[in-house]
Amino acid sequence: MCVIFTLTISYFLLLFANQAMADTYTVTRVFDGDTVEIKTKQAKFKLRLADIDAPERNQAYGKKSRRALTQLCKERTVVIHVNLLGLDKYKRHLGHLQCNKIDAGTYLTAQGLAWHNAKYSHNPLTQEAERNARRNKLGLWKTNNPMPPWVWREKHPLH
Repeated sequence: MCVIFTLTISYFLLLFANQAMADTYTVTRVFDGDTVEIKTKQAKFKLRLADIDAPERNQAYGKKSRRALTQLCKERTVVIHVNLLGLDKYKRHLGHLQCNKIDAGTYLTAQGLAWHNAKYSHNPLTQEAERNARRNKLGLWKTNNPMPPWVWREKHPLH
């Protein structure tokens, strides 16, 4: 029984690894600083970056955040790690996005263009990136009291 179970798991891991290598992912659209559209040979889907919350497009630093993510990833082949928990409440896939071997979420946070999403993440890399950006007054941390996106969304429910 144990041997069969191990072989079955090994088969599925091998199948999954081959599938991941067979697909080429491309960022075809950047909605904002934490959501992109990903295209494979078979389909398109939205990916919400895990660990961060970027300013909304109509919020201060929202356009800068979107532009930085676009410059890092648009029309480039990317590596995606999709969260096994599935989808968020808006039916977007959750995961990490690497463009040019750079984790997009950590990059945006280090530039002061996103918050570490402490409510849902305990990633030490994005935590440290935010601490450094705050300390060095980068991006949105140049302002005295930047409004977090979750507060901005409460005050602007129609956006």
